[in-house]
Amino acid sequence: MKVYLDTCSIQRPLDTKSQVRIALEAEAVLGILALCETGQIELVSSDTLVFETERNPVMVRREHALAVLSKARVFVALTDDIERHAQELSRRGFKPLDALNIASAEAAQAEYFCTCDDRLLRRGQGLTSLKTKVVSPLELVQEIEP
Repeated sequence: MKVYLDTCSIQRPLDTKSQVRIALEAEAVLGILALCETGQIELVSSDTLVFETERNPVMVRREHALAVLSKARVFVALTDDIERHAQELSRRGFKPLDALNIASAEAAQAEYFCTCDDRLLRRGQGLTSLKTKVVSPLELVQEIEP
């Protein structure tokens, strides 16, 4: 099973866990990463994720994300087809980087695109034409381990 974690979900374990939701999502992401290490999940990385990560001014967060991305078994290079699909997604209301991430996940044939971004989650779940299912970390854990 291929899973594409977006930048906010990769970063979730580093967030302040003052809210129950954040603490639960952080644990869910750590569990997902543990499943990646045991080979139960194939983590997907992309040029878009690397670009976003390298722009992060906080070194600890940048290093954490790069370490997570280094565990990916699948890497998606940015192509003209991905850019065209992302432009189509942008016209449907997705932010440009979110659109590139979703288009990259679909190009990798990932079963799941995982995000902690509520707006992205709502948009992704509302678009039935996506080939990759958009889920939160908690939803992903429930799907993987019912």
